[in-house]
Amino acid sequence: MARQPAPALHGAQHAWLWATAALTLAPHGPYLPSWLGIAVLALMASQAWRIRREARPPPRLVVALVAAAAIAGVLATYRHFFGKDPGVALLAILLVLKLLEARSARDAQAAILLALFLQTAQFLNGQSLAVGALALAGAVLAVGSLASLQLSDAPRQTLRLAGGLMLQGLPLMLALFLFFPRVEGPLWGMPADAFSARSGLSDRMSPGAISELVKSDAIAFRAEFDGPPPPPKLRYWRGPVLDRFDGQTWHPTPERIVEQPAYRPSGPAYPYRLTLEPHQRTWLLALDFPPGNLPFARYTPDYRLLARQPIRSRQRFDLMAYPDTPVGLELVPADLAGALQLPPGGNPRTRALGQKLRQEGTPEAILAAAIDEFRRAGLTYTLRPPLLAEDTVDGFLFDTRRGFCEHFASAFGFLLRAAGVPARIVTGYQGGEVNPVNQILEVRQSDAHAWTEVWLEGRGWVRVDPTALAAPARGEGSLARALDASEALPFLLRTDQNWLRRLRHQWDALNNDWNQFVLGYNADRQLALLTRLGFDAPDWRDLAGLLLGSAAGLFCAWLVWARRPSPPADPLARTWDRFCRRLGRAGLPRLPWEGPLAYAERAALRWPDLAAELRAIAQDYSRLRYGADGSTADPKPLRHRIDRLKPK
Repeated sequence: MARQPAPALHGAQHAWLWATAALTLAPHGPYLPSWLGIAVLALMASQAWRIRREARPPPRLVVALVAAAAIAGVLATYRHFFGKDPGVALLAILLVLKLLEARSARDAQAAILLALFLQTAQFLNGQSLAVGALALAGAVLAVGSLASLQLSDAPRQTLRLAGGLMLQGLPLMLALFLFFPRVEGPLWGMPADAFSARSGLSDRMSPGAISELVKSDAIAFRAEFDGPPPPPKLRYWRGPVLDRFDGQTWHPTPERIVEQPAYRPSGPAYPYRLTLEPHQRTWLLALDFPPGNLPFARYTPDYRLLARQPIRSRQRFDLMAYPDTPVGLELVPADLAGALQLPPGGNPRTRALGQKLRQEGTPEAILAAAIDEFRRAGLTYTLRPPLLAEDTVDGFLFDTRRGFCEHFASAFGFLLRAAGVPARIVTGYQGGEVNPVNQILEVRQSDAHAWTEVWLEGRGWVRVDPTALAAPARGEGSLARALDASEALPFLLRTDQNWLRRLRHQWDALNNDWNQFVLGYNADRQLALLTRLGFDAPDWRDLAGLLLGSAAGLFCAWLVWARRPSPPADPLARTWDRFCRRLGRAGLPRLPWEGPLAYAERAALRWPDLAAELRAIAQDYSRLRYGADGSTADPKPLRHRIDRLKPK
C-alpha cells in the first residue's frame, strides 16, 4: 500500500512559525556576530515575502549550501563549536533555515523544537524579568504554532488555546520550581565563555576606564538599610585599592589576606543587606568600615572586604557599616614605600609642583596646599576628556584641564607622592539613589568612581575626593548634576520627566522582587521551606517524594477537571446555556426534556414582571437556532439581553 504524502503547510501555519521564530531570535540579536545578524534578518524577510506570495520553498540544495556557509562562518568567527556563543549562533541559523525548507507538519515541529531551545538559551545571557517575559511570550507562540498544525481556528482562538494550555501547566511548573533540587553556580559552565556577558569595574585604572563604564545605567548592586541610609557624602563603596603607577595605569599590589580587619569598628552603625550583581571578582564593595568575624568574607590590610569565592551569581550579604571608625594605625615600611612609588620619569611639571608643595612642611599642610592648587586650577569634570599624550598627569593638570574622576584621582595621588606624602587610589562606587517604591538604595554602573586616600600620621588613611573639588555635586552622589547637560549620559539618568522616573522606579522595584523571590530561591531557601513543611533533615529522597506526590495530585486534579461537563462549542448554544444557568441560579433550573418556549412559559409564571422579556428571549433563540437565517446570525444582541436580565 502506497504511503500517503504528508499534507503541506498552509499560509496561516507558516505565519505562526514565522512569528514564533521572530520573537525567539530577537533577544539573541545583540549577542550574534554582525554578519550572522544581517543574514538572519535577510532570511526572515525572504520567508515573510514567501508567506505573503504563497511561493514554494527554495530547493533543498540551496538551503544546504546556505547552511554549510553559515557553519563555516561560525567556525571562522569563534574558532570552535564548543561553547555558549557558537552554539546559540548555530541554533539561530538552523532555525531560520528550517523555516525556509518547512513543507510538512514534521518540519514545523522540528522548527518549534529549535525555537524552544533558543528560548531557554536566552537565560544564558541574562535572567532578568524582561528575559523571563520574552521567553514566556515565545513559549505561548510556540504552543500556538503546535495548535495551528492541528486546528484551523482563527488566530485569536488559537492564541487563547495556547494560553490555556500554558496555564494548565502552571501548577506543575510551580511544583518543580519549589521542590526540584537547586543547583548552585551558573547556568552555563563551559570555560571559554561561561561569563562572557558580564562586565563591570576593573582591577586597574587608566584614563577613560571609568568614564566608559558610567555610560551604563545597569544596576551594580542594591542595598536595603534597616533604617535611613547614610548621607550621600558617606556612600563610598570600596572596591580595588591601587598603589602602583607605571606612568599610564594604576595597578593593585598582590592581595594579602588577614584574619581580622586592620581597625576596630566604632561609632554609629548602619546595618544593611547588600544584593550584588555578578561581577566575577571577589570584591564585596562594602561601605567603610565593615565589622570583623564575618563567616562569608575575608579581609585585607587596605580595608577591603572580599568574598571567599568570585561573585558569579547574584548574592545577598548581611553587613554593617561604621563610617566613623578611626583608622590611625602605623604604616609598615613596605606599605609606606609602595605609597610613595613613582615611575622613574615622566610628568615633569607635576613633579616640580610636588617639590614646591614639599616646602609647606608637614603632610597636613602639603595636603591643604594640594587641595588649594586643584581648586585654583580651573579643572572641568567631563565624560569626554581630550586624548592625552605620554605624560597624562601633566596633560590633564596643565594643558587640557578636562577629565573624569580617574584623571582627578590619578593626578592628585601623583602630586602628593611627588610632594613626599603617601597616597593611593581607591576605585568603587559613590552615591546611589533610593527607590521611593521599596526604599532600597540602587547603585548603578554610572555611579562608578575613583578617589584618593592620603596617609597622615596619627590619623591613618584619610579619604580625599579630588573630583568634588571641581564638581561638588559629584561628592553629593549626583552624577547628572555634576556634568554638563551636553554629556552623553543614559537618558533615564538625565531626564527630568517625573512620570518616566516613576516608571523606572516601578520597573526596578519589580525587577528586585523577581531577583529576590524567583532568582534568589536557592538551596538555603529551599531547605528553609522544607523545614517549615516538617522535614527535619530533608535530602533528595524527600524532594523526590514531594515531586512525585505533587505530580500525582495534579494529575488527579486534571482528571477531575477533564471529566467536568464541557460548555457548548457553538456560540449560540453557549448563549442559551448562559440563560439557563442564570435562571437556574435564581431557583428555576431547566428540565432535561424542556424546550426553549416551554421553559420560558414556566419562567414567566415564576416571574410575571419579566414575562414579556423571558418569552422574547426564548423566541429570539428559537428563531436563531431553527430559522432559515440562523446559521449566519450574530448572537451578541441576544447575549446582551440575557446579561441585562435580573430574576429574583
